[in-house]
Amino acid sequence: MHHYWGSPGGGQLICAAAAKSLDKAGFPPVLSGTFKFDPRNYIEWYGIDITHYPISTLPIEAKIFGLWARLLVWLPAKRALSKFKNIKIIFTDEVTYKPLLKWHYNFKLVEYIHFPFEVSIDPRFKGTGLFYGEDPYITQRYNSFPLNIYWKVYVSLLPLFARNNPFEVSDLVLANSRWTARIAKEVYGEEPIVLAPPIAPNVELVNDPKPFEERECRVVMLGRFSQEKRYHWVVTKVLPLLAREVPDVRLTIFGGATTPTLKAYMEKVKGLAMKIGVLKHVEIVPNAPRQLITYGMDSARVFFHATINEHWGIAVAEAMARGLPVVVHKSGGTWSDLTQYGQSGLGYESNEEAVEQIARLLTDKKLWNYYSRASINISSNLVFSKFMTNFMEIKRKIV
Repeated sequence: MHHYWGSPGGGQLICAAAAKSLDKAGFPPVLSGTFKFDPRNYIEWYGIDITHYPISTLPIEAKIFGLWARLLVWLPAKRALSKFKNIKIIFTDEVTYKPLLKWHYNFKLVEYIHFPFEVSIDPRFKGTGLFYGEDPYITQRYNSFPLNIYWKVYVSLLPLFARNNPFEVSDLVLANSRWTARIAKEVYGEEPIVLAPPIAPNVELVNDPKPFEERECRVVMLGRFSQEKRYHWVVTKVLPLLAREVPDVRLTIFGGATTPTLKAYMEKVKGLAMKIGVLKHVEIVPNAPRQLITYGMDSARVFFHATINEHWGIAVAEAMARGLPVVVHKSGGTWSDLTQYGQSGLGYESNEEAVEQIARLLTDKKLWNYYSRASINISSNLVFSKFMTNFMEIKRKIV
């Protein structure tokens, strides 16, 4: 059960991976979500074939109200329970499943936590840096009109549909990173089991990446064109400084732009790059096929991730699988689990520190080789087959 299967992202990858794992364990899945989607896209996006699974969605297509639609994610799941009588497990990365709990005696419930939503809306967590208005991950997207109204309406309706403590209603609670698990323990009093997202099967883990001297002086980024990805900050604050340090640098942004909101943000980033005068350094590639993304990563010297408090960072893991050194913000699961607090990748907090770390990797072959090998070592533990093995091992706790 996932709110929207129709665009590539970490949540979609997790749910598709869980579906394949459950199928292998003898529990044929039904894909439940809000809006209609084309499951064939998952072959291109991730190399995961989910085309032969039944689908249950809402009979509406108001994607512009995607956040509010999360409140109704339980409804197509309820329809699936009525239609398919042999459902024994519900796997969800949503919290708005309270209406389903009256039927919980018929199935086991597994909740996967990307981030404890209560931290963003519960006044108890003011001052932690993660509350609404404090956490850039939320603020960048929902803090200005009219999206702030959109967010407040969503929050006001949440109590009608959101479960309370997941440890009191679910049979198994999982989390995507040690960082998320630690925060979840502060919120709920118990710590979920960490099940790291896998690297997609169509992202090959390379043991012998293209050497430093054969790569372009290029920085690559990957992620949907959404405000919290902070591409606007990159082109206005980081790139101008970086171009002074490394004049021949190029930045390539591979981003998903499958909705009007995402497309509008992409155009905003282009406009800012033009206004600042760095457009000649920037290449923006929307909805790129996997083959092109792979080529871009194999041709670049640095992967840069701008999101603050990223809960995991699936794009970062993909870059590491290609042997690409990464630079990430010193926050979230990306910093704690993927870069191991600086052991397997470089981190930053300020504009200047970001520029310094990127420039070092663009110009220092020895440093580049060290972090390229560190990336490969980390990603070797995140392959899809290991995820499936770990998931099935954890599942035995409830079945």
